[in-house]
Amino acid sequence: MSNVLEQAQEAFRQENWSLLTHCLQQLLSKAPAHVPATVDHNPSLPTAAEMVVLLELAIAALEAGDFQDRWEIAKVLPIFGDRAIAPLITLLQDDTADLEARWFAVRILGGYSHPDVIRALMDLLQTTDSEELSSMAAESLANLGTTAITALTNLLAINDTRLFAVRSLAHIRRSETIAPLLTVVRDPNPAVRAITIEALGSFHDSRVPPVLVNALHDENATVRQVAVEALGFRHDLTLPLALVTLLSPRLRDTNAAVCQQAAIALGRLGTDAAAEALFAVLKSPQTPLPLQIEVVWALTRIGSAIALDYLRQALPLLQEPAAQPLCQALITAVGQWEVAETKPQAAQLLMATLATPLVVDQPTLRQAIALGLGQLEQPDALETLMQLLADEAMGVRLHAIAALKALDAQTARQRLEQLAHSDLPEPLRQGVAIALREW
Repeated sequence: MSNVLEQAQEAFRQENWSLLTHCLQQLLSKAPAHVPATVDHNPSLPTAAEMVVLLELAIAALEAGDFQDRWEIAKVLPIFGDRAIAPLITLLQDDTADLEARWFAVRILGGYSHPDVIRALMDLLQTTDSEELSSMAAESLANLGTTAITALTNLLAINDTRLFAVRSLAHIRRSETIAPLLTVVRDPNPAVRAITIEALGSFHDSRVPPVLVNALHDENATVRQVAVEALGFRHDLTLPLALVTLLSPRLRDTNAAVCQQAAIALGRLGTDAAAEALFAVLKSPQTPLPLQIEVVWALTRIGSAIALDYLRQALPLLQEPAAQPLCQALITAVGQWEVAETKPQAAQLLMATLATPLVVDQPTLRQAIALGLGQLEQPDALETLMQLLADEAMGVRLHAIAALKALDAQTARQRLEQLAHSDLPEPLRQGVAIALREW
């Protein structure tokens, strides 16, 4: 025992953390878990005095070792029992310490159901700017279970600590937090309400949907937004709660972020009724451009034939120069259409956009159409892409060539060779020649 301990101390002096870790594993392998050895008569076990030294060495290795060293040290530190709590808390509270070392300290403390640990982890959640630390602190509190939840619940009753307690409970995400969170859904502080609604929205519990529905009408925009987002993930409630009817008014909310979140939520629900509500907003002249763009993506997410037809009906909106961002969004979204059954119609829609005034004037839009046709891989687009080879913009020509290869390289090559021996207008003849060279 003494030889290995001396070797461990020498490894510490040399900052050989891997060797120190190995020595600690040897020294502590026979020590009973969570019960520090105190007997002096058994030479195979460390004495109480030696355990104090070993703990100091273990904390030093945790602070300065590499990831693997820390991973191994994390396995032996629990053997020290409660005496490891204080130095681990000191480490996690040290803002100058290595972030990874502090993360491991938090992780190890998650195995201790001790009031000091709970307080330290709650304080860390309140003060740290590190997402990694806050996430691990929340996970550690969750591992502590009802003990930590009870402590946080008690803090809900105090005005000065309610916001912090709600944030901590929201991090834990265990069903035991639902009941305490429900007590603050009408709190005067909108930040408390927003965090509470967001946290409750992650639970499929019968007590939650009525709360989310009520929050749709909250005076605070952030609360409405998180309620809309939560309901957008509840496909199971689409019919029972008539979610499309509930969410559609939020498309015309006084807050732009709420409107955009409503478009996203309706897109996730994916019903024909949701598509109808989205199209009504898309074609309205009062709808701001950012919301129109979000609606286009939402209709694309729905992916149905009806949603695609609504996008086709939106083509008349693409007349004025100010609509170019909307046109770009529509072309890009349709070019990424994922539903195989309606991809031919999506390709037809892209080809139809070539006739819109904006596309005629903007080579970047024609280039995007060529790219989209290549992504959709529909044979019917071959001739259209051939015509794009005559485009005055080289970028459009090159994208058309790439799209032709994606559609059917062999057929496209044969068609190009046929055209090369035909009487063609000069721009198309040049485009065909470029394509054959690029092949």
